[in-house]
Amino acid sequence: MINYVASELDPLILFADNHLLAVNKPAGLLTQDSGTGLRNLEDWAREWVRVDKNKPGDVFLNAVHRIDKVVSGVVLFARTSKALTRLNEDIRKRNCKKIYHCLVEGQLKKPADTLVHWMTHENHRARICREGQKGAQRAVLSYRKLPDIGKFQCLEINLETGRYHQIRAQLAAMGNPIAGDEKYGARQKSKSGDIALHSRELYITHPTLKEPIKIEAPYPANSPWWF
Repeated sequence: MINYVASELDPLILFADNHLLAVNKPAGLLTQDSGTGLRNLEDWAREWVRVDKNKPGDVFLNAVHRIDKVVSGVVLFARTSKALTRLNEDIRKRNCKKIYHCLVEGQLKKPADTLVHWMTHENHRARICREGQKGAQRAVLSYRKLPDIGKFQCLEINLETGRYHQIRAQLAAMGNPIAGDEKYGARQKSKSGDIALHSRELYITHPTLKEPIKIEAPYPANSPWWF
């Protein structure tokens, strides 16, 4: 059985109230239980709520969205069924905004652009395909160049759709794979297997207060990429 120490999550808490909990997920940690029994953020966050809020029984906590194991940054959890239902509806209607930062290899053809592809996925990999192909989904993101970090070019990504490995596959198709992302053609990797993709900002409407909220995740301090 995995032992989750609630207090160790404290430095990663970005926002918490009676309805929401946002955490800065470390790269290398699953968002949710994958059925493998590996350590995951949702169970850790559930233990944090149980201890911090002194809840002896079952704790309601569900991830509103997920990010890949090799990716760091904002993950939002709903602490009530009402919050989960309303946030899921907002995501379905695209009434939220997700901003990612990433470091890429290669030379950019344009400092800013909108990428539109059709994508499928199988065998844990996304593939660019033709419109109309079986299972194809439209994938859209926009990016702009930020100041370089080290030897890499840094991009800000506004994710308009949320397809499987979308950012990773679209940037690779553009000729600029994310640093560390060997699966999509990157030459440079980290010893930990993490990639230089960070869920930087999340903009939502609070499910009960109906007020806009911006949640921002600092770059991971122990990352080989960001400093």
